[in-house]
Amino acid sequence: MSLSVAREQKNKLLYVGFNQDYSCFAIGTDDGFEIWNVDPFKLRFKREFDGGLGIVEMLFRSNLLALVGGGKNPKYPPNKVMIWDDYQNKCLAELEFRSDVKGVKLRRDKIVVALENKVYVYNFADLQLVHQIETTANPKGLIALCPDSNNTVLACPGLKPGYVHLRLNDINKSTPIKAHDNPLSCLALNLDGTRLATASEQGTVIRIWDTSTGEQVGKLRRGKDKAEVNCISFSSDSEWLCVSSDRGTVHIFNLANNGGSESAKAQKSRLSFMGGLGLLPSSLDDYVGSDFSFAQLHLTVPRSICSFGQANNLIIVIGQDGTFYRYAYDSEQGGEGKREDHILFLKDKEDD
Repeated sequence: MSLSVAREQKNKLLYVGFNQDYSCFAIGTDDGFEIWNVDPFKLRFKREFDGGLGIVEMLFRSNLLALVGGGKNPKYPPNKVMIWDDYQNKCLAELEFRSDVKGVKLRRDKIVVALENKVYVYNFADLQLVHQIETTANPKGLIALCPDSNNTVLACPGLKPGYVHLRLNDINKSTPIKAHDNPLSCLALNLDGTRLATASEQGTVIRIWDTSTGEQVGKLRRGKDKAEVNCISFSSDSEWLCVSSDRGTVHIFNLANNGGSESAKAQKSRLSFMGGLGLLPSSLDDYVGSDFSFAQLHLTVPRSICSFGQANNLIIVIGQDGTFYRYAYDSEQGGEGKREDHILFLKDKEDD
């Protein structure tokens, strides 16, 4: 998952995003990019340019990146995707479009580019256009692409707000999913592409979908107040899910245990019983059938991206303030997580 950063930031950060297996993250800044290793936390490499980068998409841990210009002084035109080879320290190819690029996803055989109302799919080897998909307005450039080259699963906004366009192994076959009543805010696939998580601009409910059937298999309750969901990530075994929002929180859900803690199960059971009797007010009716978060993190930064660490009880958080966080939570009892690491890796502009 990735995050485009607003310009009122004190630091020079424009973009932050994980690679496909969450072992690294990339940042785009006013004057180049940096690639950081997650565990152990260290700088892998950085490049300084005479302009800004609004998107820096990695291809696993390889030397290839997709770059898009951004900020007040873009390094490249914002309607171009530049394929950068860091070994050769130069761009190998470029893709040009009629409007600004909103999002890019890479895997070893595909390049997927999102514009405001269209998604393009290219072969990586020869840059041949293999498909284009019309979408509803997609200002955040939402795309979810399964990183496994043996399983072509692509999710993007559909033609109507709240709908998901899901493409499976045969790129010519698609499944429309009415995921939410409100426009989409976040999409995420697990590593093997069998599960899709979606959130809307309301941000109160995360829905889990079986990509082979298009059926909903889970409904997760983030909270009752509206929030912008910034990031959704599955654990490597797909048994856990973490969600960050602009409320400055990360919610962790136990997918394998249908909600995890006994207190959450009891609350869900009581609500389901009351709903069945028609005793719930309309404002609470949507809680019926929802799984509540197993554990929570309360951050000091409002916007962030999150992922699981090498163990499922470790959460990695990258904040818009240029800070790396590592949290641990009790995978048996749940509750509030504990901060184990806190490193400011990007200084404010005036400190440079």
